[in-house]
Amino acid sequence: MRTFTVEEISQIVGGMLTKVADATITQIAPPLLADENTLALALGEDEIANLAKSQAKAALVPFGVQIDGLTTIEVERPRLAMMKLLNVFYTAPEVNKGVHPTAVVHETAKLGENVQIGPNVVISRDAVIGDNTKILANAYIGGGAKIGKNCFFHAGVNIGDRVKVGNDVILHHGVSLGADGFSFVTENPDNIEQARKDGEIKEANTNHVIFKIPSIGSVQIGNNVEIGANTAIDRGTIEDTIIGDNTKIDDLVMIGHNCRIGKGCFIVSQVGIAGSCVIGDRVTIAGQAGLADHLNIGSDTIIAAKAGVSKSFPEKSIVVGMPAMPRKDFIKQLKTMKDAQDIISKFKKYEPMLKEFEESVNK
Repeated sequence: MRTFTVEEISQIVGGMLTKVADATITQIAPPLLADENTLALALGEDEIANLAKSQAKAALVPFGVQIDGLTTIEVERPRLAMMKLLNVFYTAPEVNKGVHPTAVVHETAKLGENVQIGPNVVISRDAVIGDNTKILANAYIGGGAKIGKNCFFHAGVNIGDRVKVGNDVILHHGVSLGADGFSFVTENPDNIEQARKDGEIKEANTNHVIFKIPSIGSVQIGNNVEIGANTAIDRGTIEDTIIGDNTKIDDLVMIGHNCRIGKGCFIVSQVGIAGSCVIGDRVTIAGQAGLADHLNIGSDTIIAAKAGVSKSFPEKSIVVGMPAMPRKDFIKQLKTMKDAQDIISKFKKYEPMLKEFEESVNK
């Protein structure tokens, strides 16, 4: 077990140390779970209040917070400091050295230096794996796939044919890259086409046949991308589906064929993005939001949780609601609803007087 002094911890996070007594740090934890060898992480008001009940001798606190009788390390950005500490205390999953005996590596595949391949991994024809990349058990790398350097693939990752993955990419359990796109066509116009054109369904074509449109494109993942567990990104119909550098994607996200996601985006759990959407750089899409197909979302836009996005939005938009609209319009709509409630309440109050007036007029 590695130990740290409070001076070493302060240097790691770039904090301001107020030392009351020596403390040996072996782990980090919230104040109520901390013992005398734990650095208590008091990042918010509740945790700061809990320091009075903690056994910790030292705490990481926001800048300007000092606690009598407790060694504190003050930092300007507590979450950034926590990230630095977690990287110090983090233990990566164990990977066997070299290629595990149960792995199947095609003779035409090329493995870089210091590549580590876990049990039951399949590396297909003409695949290329970059230096220092680690692939855990039961992963599949398709034919002609190109995986960059310093990547880490957790167990059960599935990479389709011709997928390109950049350097320093992390894929969590069950990620699927390059499955066939959800793309179909009917011989005659179907209900969806009628509804889009006419706003109604006039005739039901009970004999229509659905034909699958195969996807001959693939997927490109940029550098320093992280993709969460059980997220699926389909390959493009003709062109590639693209995820830009530094984008972070949460668990259980679905990104359809032909989408182009920009750089530095955050896409949170259970988001669904239909095919052929173009998302700009640094866009945040919060949990359970859904985007219709063929939309353009400008850079630096924020899409709120559960938003139902059915039209395009320009850069720097803040999008809320279902159907989604600019935040200012959404707030106006809420105010209008509140005003309507007030009007209804007043009407009910005076409704008996109105009835009396109407009766007197009709006599």
